[in-house]
Amino acid sequence: MITQSVISELLARHASQLDELITLFHRWNQKINLSAARTIDEIREHVRDSIHVVPLLAGSARVLDVGSGGGFPVLIAAICLPTSTFISLEPVHKKHAFLRTATRELGLPLEARAERLEQHAVHDYDAAMSRATFDLAEWLTRGRAHVRPGGIVIGFEGERRDDLVDVERHSYTLANKQRALIITRT
Repeated sequence: MITQSVISELLARHASQLDELITLFHRWNQKINLSAARTIDEIREHVRDSIHVVPLLAGSARVLDVGSGGGFPVLIAAICLPTSTFISLEPVHKKHAFLRTATRELGLPLEARAERLEQHAVHDYDAAMSRATFDLAEWLTRGRAHVRPGGIVIGFEGERRDDLVDVERHSYTLANKQRALIITRT
């Protein structure tokens, strides 16, 4: 179970670098559309949502993030887990450019690639994650193809779904809304 104290500790320990990311994201988002999050508070909420994945990735040497968009959750995970290696797939070039800039400016262990999942030939990650890119059940199935035996696939659940089988649900509350990370193991 991911406790609020674990989340608070991660936010406090990485506050400086997370603030740098928030500032960079806000500056870029004013010029190009990375996300609907327009205010610093809205961006901070994305950070708080994304950071919930970090405890689940601890111990994963290689992590795939699919449909990385503006970097949530992959940039937050890369800040918090600097000894892991992250591969980010984002085919939209303006978002890919932001991911490369954030990686360089923040010194993150991340390789941003401008490609789609279908083009990605690597299938031996310790973990694969995606936030709001595919239907959740579809993502859990597609993600399994890119994870080694014993690895995990993580998806974000906004509204509870009862059609998901053989999954672990890690629930949390964000802005008075129930959310969950859904995990399937290979």
